Amino acid sequence: MTRINALQEDVFTDNQSLALKAFLCPQFKLDDEDELVAEEERSCLNCRYRRWTVESFECMKKLG
Repeated sequence: MTRINALQEDVFTDNQSLALKAFLCPQFKLDDEDELVAEEERSCLNCRYRRWTVESFECMKKLG
């Protein structure tokens, strides 16, 4: 499930949505093993291009 925040950005609220988003992302790159946080290997949470924020994370390879 996703929701839109005040800046009109997707905010993901469950691991299944993050895994699907990562599966569909042509720019996904698995992060270093010691940085992995999600059970599913291919997840936005495990992507080399995610940067943590106070509330969640931001994708540094946003498409379009």
